[in-house]
Amino acid sequence: MWKIIGTGITQAFNQRTIFRKLSFEIKSGESLVLVGPNGSGKTTLIRIVCNLLHPIEGKVEFYYGNQTKMAGQLYSSIGMVGPYLQLYNNLTAFENYAFFRKIRGLNVDHGHFKILMKKFGLAGREFDELRTYSSGMLQRMKYVCALLHSPPILILDEPVSNLDESGERIIYDVMEEQKRSNILIFATNNPEEIKFGDKKIRLAV
Repeated sequence: MWKIIGTGITQAFNQRTIFRKLSFEIKSGESLVLVGPNGSGKTTLIRIVCNLLHPIEGKVEFYYGNQTKMAGQLYSSIGMVGPYLQLYNNLTAFENYAFFRKIRGLNVDHGHFKILMKKFGLAGREFDELRTYSSGMLQRMKYVCALLHSPPILILDEPVSNLDESGERIIYDVMEEQKRSNILIFATNNPEEIKFGDKKIRLAV
């Protein structure tokens, strides 16, 4: 079982405090939602949890069973989707999938790739360059790449950004499935999505 514990997390930019002394705990089978207006620090907190940004105070610790997991050991366990994460638009969907599988130390699995593409409504576009994809298709492809290693920890920033109704239903199913036995952390102000959170951190400007 995985556990993530955040203790006394404080962050500031240009002498402006974004948030102060935030603490939380979440384990496998639970979900945590971050809510708050634009500029309240939702994305900043997500980056801290993902070890992409260090807080000026406090810490985030990861545990698997009774073992502490260091930052360098987390890459194979986290999947992330956010508007600031980009794929390689001059490569095909399959080439992106193969690249991210390889850098995670995994063999390229053609059957698994086809299953994921079908799951996210991208069947038939496997060998098209991503520059030919719409914004909604690119968002779906981000999920293909985020889930290609079945991560026990899934972190989402604006989960259904750029998606139509059918795409939203697919992602909501993914979120529901993830929180059953794994960890789901996501940032949103959408009431339809907030309900997926078992625990909540409310941020303010």
